[in-house]
Amino acid sequence: MLMLYFSGTGNSRYIAELFCGQTDAACHSIEEKIDFKVLIDAEDVIGFCYPVYFSSVPKMMRAFAAEHMEALKGKQVIIFCTQFMLSGYGSRKFVFLFPKGHVDVIYTAHFFMPNNMPDVPVLPISSDKGIEKSLARAEKKMETVCRNIRDGKVKKRGFSPAAHLLGLLQSTSMGAMERRANRAVSIDSDCTKCGLCLTICPMDNFSMDAQGVRHNHNCTMCYRCINVCPEKSISVLLSGKIKRQYQGIPSLRGGSHG
Repeated sequence: MLMLYFSGTGNSRYIAELFCGQTDAACHSIEEKIDFKVLIDAEDVIGFCYPVYFSSVPKMMRAFAAEHMEALKGKQVIIFCTQFMLSGYGSRKFVFLFPKGHVDVIYTAHFFMPNNMPDVPVLPISSDKGIEKSLARAEKKMETVCRNIRDGKVKKRGFSPAAHLLGLLQSTSMGAMERRANRAVSIDSDCTKCGLCLTICPMDNFSMDAQGVRHNHNCTMCYRCINVCPEKSISVLLSGKIKRQYQGIPSLRGGSHG
């Protein structure tokens, strides 16, 4: 098997690596500069892991699926979504990217992970203790997921009529939020022009000129920039100074986000 993931601040990376640790599947971030067609062609089962906000597949993962559409034809597919609250049909939305029958979905699962959206005040950022509790739940669930997959059990979270209805409602909101993020990323006057956001953004959404850092209206809402900015100068959805950043999963801190 092959697991491919997109991770903004480490949550989806953690789930992808957790799965691969229990199955010996190869694990790669879609941000890596490698020949993914060769990797996909060599495997029968391809896994995907990504964060969902309001049932939406991130722009980065949508672009990846489109680029490798032909290579994925006829493959068995496993889909994992990471979420903070209601996920709706976050996994099924990925399947909608392909023509009917293009891939054979054999398992989907959604994992509740810590909130990484610090510019939404009503959604609290977990303490390290809270993060560890979320990880313990995810690890226990992953054991069940891997056992089911080994036993050939097919489970499809996000495919029920109720999930579909919730997803439709959420997707309307997500479309509006993506459009807002594309036009409303904010960099305040505390910015020191350190250039870190330019380095870590997977969408090359930032540039710098004599006036300072600019955004290029191409946000995938991964929340990487907002959580690592040394001056807490960046906001994505709601303007205003954020009070606390999501520092990520303790075991992954200090490493690459992808």
